[in-house]
Amino acid sequence: MLDKLTRVLQAIDLANTADPKREDGQPASLLYGSRMSGELARLFPDANEPLQIAARGQHVERWKLKRDSYPAGRTGYLNWRKDQARHHGDVVAAMMADAGYAASAIEITGQMLRKEGLKRNPGVQALEDVICLVFLKWYFAPFAAKHSAEKIQSIVEKTARKMSAEGRARVLQEFDLPADLAAAFAS
Repeated sequence: MLDKLTRVLQAIDLANTADPKREDGQPASLLYGSRMSGELARLFPDANEPLQIAARGQHVERWKLKRDSYPAGRTGYLNWRKDQARHHGDVVAAMMADAGYAASAIEITGQMLRKEGLKRNPGVQALEDVICLVFLKWYFAPFAAKHSAEKIQSIVEKTARKMSAEGRARVLQEFDLPADLAAAFAS
């Protein structure tokens, strides 16, 4: 019999195998979840089960809420992101309940996925640091190749603002960024 954590992680992975978008020959959300879990284990080896589940479930079924079904522009984007966070929380909550997790653990995981308490809740902040490091490690270069220098600078500054001081220090240690981008992580 599988333990509860393994059951939930497998359920997330199974759901993400249906992602029609492919990256490196795999469903994109499945690959993203694997990268999130790997970075979490590296950065926070003692992470509790709700944080481990939130990291893996961060993009569960992301393809189901299509960005183009929301209005163009910042407001549409922010609404899409908020709805995504709610959707991820709901999907993961059902998986956790099916595995036998207590309501308190389900709520903690949901708060992380909805990013409730960023900068105030250590679990939410740890998840955000992992998200930002995964973005920088695997998704930043393809993003930067498609956007202007101004847009790249803006995204880097927003990313840095979301991170903890420890997370920003890690970025400076682990990435060789141009001086103008590195400056965002130095403060």
